[in-house]
Amino acid sequence: MRLPEHFLNNRKLESLVENQSSFTLDHAAMHIFETHQQAEQVLLQFDQPVLASMIEGKKVMHLRDYESFQFLPGESLVLPSGELMCIDFPEAEYENPTRCLAMAISEEKITKVLDWMNETMPKTGGLHWGLMDYNFHFVNDAAVFQILQRLVFLFTEDHPYKDYFVDNMLRELIIRILQTNELKIYGSDTFTLRENSRLAHVVRYIRTHLHESLDIATLSKEACMSASHFHRVFKNELGISPVEFINNERVKLAVSLLQNPEISIKEVYMCCGFESRSYFNRVFKHKQQITPGDYQRLLQRSMF
Repeated sequence: MRLPEHFLNNRKLESLVENQSSFTLDHAAMHIFETHQQAEQVLLQFDQPVLASMIEGKKVMHLRDYESFQFLPGESLVLPSGELMCIDFPEAEYENPTRCLAMAISEEKITKVLDWMNETMPKTGGLHWGLMDYNFHFVNDAAVFQILQRLVFLFTEDHPYKDYFVDNMLRELIIRILQTNELKIYGSDTFTLRENSRLAHVVRYIRTHLHESLDIATLSKEACMSASHFHRVFKNELGISPVEFINNERVKLAVSLLQNPEISIKEVYMCCGFESRSYFNRVFKHKQQITPGDYQRLLQRSMF
């Protein structure tokens, strides 16, 4: 994520630790924090739910009831109102500052979006969209990244209709985050959902049949839905298509199998249900940024 030049040129640097620049609109406030020197145990708190997203540098986050973790560029964290953060800045320097965006969103706005989602894109099994588990730490996907970049531009520009523009972007941001949270729940190997959840049944079916050919017709039958309805519901709730979810699960399995130096690439892609070596290579590289063969060789070298 890039900060606009006009922001960097016009903001006031009044503190070397968590220097704050804030922009406030009707339903949200955007805060950009910059730290130009190493510091420890810096406390920060917001009175509204907040999405924090790293822009540059590294923080170490200490949250109540959670183990400390590194917070890196391209990652985001959703926090409830009143959550006290304790932050370390182990690498911040004057010419290499740590920068973080914090988007505080009113609970009224979040509630309106949830009501709209429950009306227009309801979940299966009579479940309702609700607030996600807070302290939700995730890696931004392309959609979330682009929304945040756009919001930075909108908040810092001088436009008579920016309240309207921001309001629409916030709705999309909330929906994307809720879908990302849902995907994390379904993507967990230990997820617990109501037994009558049809999507939960489909996810379990996918995981136990990864080695087989999986298509929408089969999965929609397992969900007791028409193919078009199943595809729409799946994407509404998880934010990705069934095929993308299947490929994610197959790559996770492939990563595990490739740790065995005795197994061949052909055996791996056949065990994971990929139709060909070329398609397996393409999907794996897209997800892992490295080919399966290079990944296996890298693992083997690290063992010696």
